[in-house]
Amino acid sequence: MKRIAPMWFVLVLSAVALAAAESRLDIPPTNTILATLQSGHPRLLARAGDFAALQARVGREAQLQQWLARLRQEAAALLDQPPSKYEIPDGLRLLSTSRRVLHRVQTLGLLWQLDHDRRWADRAWRELDAAAQFPDWNPRHFLDTAEMTHAFAIGYDWFYDAWTPAQRETLRQAILKHGFTPALKVYTQNSGWARARHNWNQVCNGGLGMGALALAEVEPALAARILHAALHSIQIAMAEFAPDGAWIEGPGYWAYATSYNFVFLAALQSALGTDFKLATLPGVDQTGWYPLYISGPTGETFNYADSGSGRVRGPQLFWLARRFQQPVFAWFEAQQDTPHPLDLLWHSPAQTDPATARLPLDKYFRGSEAVTLRGSWTDPNATFVGFKAGRNNANHGHLDVGDFVLDALGERWAMDFGRDDYNLPGYFGAQRWHYYRLRAEGHNTLVVNPGQEPDQTLAGTPIRRFESRPTRAFAIGDLKDAVAPTARRVERGVALLDRQQVLVQDELETGQPAAVWWFMHTEAKVTLDASARLATLERRGKRLAARVLAPADARFTVMKAEPLPTSPRPAKQANNDRYRKLAIHLPAVQELRLAVLFTPLADGAEPAAPPQAVTPLAQW
Repeated sequence: MKRIAPMWFVLVLSAVALAAAESRLDIPPTNTILATLQSGHPRLLARAGDFAALQARVGREAQLQQWLARLRQEAAALLDQPPSKYEIPDGLRLLSTSRRVLHRVQTLGLLWQLDHDRRWADRAWRELDAAAQFPDWNPRHFLDTAEMTHAFAIGYDWFYDAWTPAQRETLRQAILKHGFTPALKVYTQNSGWARARHNWNQVCNGGLGMGALALAEVEPALAARILHAALHSIQIAMAEFAPDGAWIEGPGYWAYATSYNFVFLAALQSALGTDFKLATLPGVDQTGWYPLYISGPTGETFNYADSGSGRVRGPQLFWLARRFQQPVFAWFEAQQDTPHPLDLLWHSPAQTDPATARLPLDKYFRGSEAVTLRGSWTDPNATFVGFKAGRNNANHGHLDVGDFVLDALGERWAMDFGRDDYNLPGYFGAQRWHYYRLRAEGHNTLVVNPGQEPDQTLAGTPIRRFESRPTRAFAIGDLKDAVAPTARRVERGVALLDRQQVLVQDELETGQPAAVWWFMHTEAKVTLDASARLATLERRGKRLAARVLAPADARFTVMKAEPLPTSPRPAKQANNDRYRKLAIHLPAVQELRLAVLFTPLADGAEPAAPPQAVTPLAQW
């Protein structure tokens, strides 16, 4: 199957999706937006009957019993711990405190609804009362404010019958003062996160929307105003799910954004009986595939942008499974032992693994321009490769156009560092492209004519071709606009051969002689043969061969994972001493076909003889 996606088309998809959504979503005016409000509490995410049904299910389902036991242990350990304090350790963020309060309240609140053990309510009150006395919820970093508003909404709603009128008033006043008042300034000015297309939009609108739904009957005018603004604003970010459900900020920020986005949609449904068709926006029904496909058989993700490589989980996958009747999403979320409270609430027993569902092995996510290819859904030793083109100027983006990661034999061989320290000077500003982990030279891609700043041009680049067949799958990206805008052509093809070997092939036509560097970062030990055209990587007793197929004068070198001599060297950045990079340097080329073949080596096996010819990308 071939798919060709011109970049100009991809870049307008989200704008078209947003315009189409606005034409079909019927957001009522503020004076009627709460007309269908469900009376009483709880009403956020679940009604009393839903909690009763969960209690009955726990008695029948072993996994729910195990998860509930884990949550009870966690809650019991909280009983003797002090409540959270107002702490901004980095001088900017209260975020760790807001998240801690939210998780504690969710955990204790679920147990209160299931057990009605007064210990859970009393401990939750200590947490909430302490946070209510904070001088503010740090609105200068509004994520902190939104997540704390979310915590207080759950605390007000799920514990409603446990609180005295005075306690409810304390929570109400805290939400009004610390949540709604600073939020209305942003909404009125239509600035900052209210206009953003990234995770801040969903987290902030989601948290404030939860607060509005919690206080709707006691603050109807203000709640309606907040809710109306949130419903209009959140569509801007949700348009980024189109067309295939991927997230351009990477898998880590997919998990973060959707954990607030879809909780808000679920709360709208439970409190108002409608999500105003937000779940019908293009790509929302597809987004559950993203964490599934972006994860390799090692359990690590293709962690581009500021994402970590840990497996992406989240109870929102259960919600997506129920909402769109996709049992594979539920199967994926069920494969873990550290449950979130919402895992129990949304758990779906209808589960199907990818192999049984006969899912395709390969996936191309348009818009994000990311591709994953794999050898198997069931073999933990299968080969997996992730490859991207896309926009390197996205929020949390890196100069990583052309980047790839590679898993085989249960190990990650070609790795991505992910983020550096967010508190580094200028990390989200003028010095962002000075940090090695964010630069092109810190990724598994090409650098042409190093010494330029930044070492990739900020641009959008497309996957030109994608093909998936039983024994061969590949993607070809047009990298020119980012890697070498003045060149005639810069393309990278990544192919999975016989579902085992990986071929990375680059073709350049530069017009003028250019210095080209090829990089691959790894934690493995690297040994070169006498020709320096064959590298053997070893890690935890496993081996992978990397062989240069073309051109004839290309040689591997092994370098430290550090900047080139012509690159910036900030005083502070991550220490990469435990890593190394396999590199190829071609000092003056005008036309180049550079091909490297990776072959997993079985125990005792030697690398096979190289193929006699390298096929041009145009003939793939």
